[in-house]
Amino acid sequence: QVQLAESGGGLAQAGGSLRLSCAASGRMFSDYAMGWFRQVSGEEREFVAGINWSGGRTTYADSVKGRFTISRDNAKNMVYLQMNSLKPEDTAVYYCAADRTTGIATTRYYYDYWGRGTQVTVSS
Repeated sequence: QVQLAESGGGLAQAGGSLRLSCAASGRMFSDYAMGWFRQVSGEEREFVAGINWSGGRTTYADSVKGRFTISRDNAKNMVYLQMNSLKPEDTAVYYCAADRTTGIATTRYYYDYWGRGTQVTVSS
């Protein structure tokens, strides 16, 4: 089992940056692909970015491509989401998730473990 805890959310101005972190505890963290999702109240949770077990492959939602970067440090059991050029529409609760399959899933239903989320608010 994997426990996940996000941090680094907060308030940023449009055009600014934030870095989210996700600390994982449990065994065999490097066996899992990892993803970041976000959710606005009343809306579906949407995929933001994913990274495979080694960090060698990544994928992004079109809405964040070129602005966000996902990375991981398996030695520290950490996953990061660097968010640059933030826009008000990036405002959401951001969740970290772990997936035991070998690919990078972009659908939430493939992910087995979730953190509690961290709020990101971008002001215009």
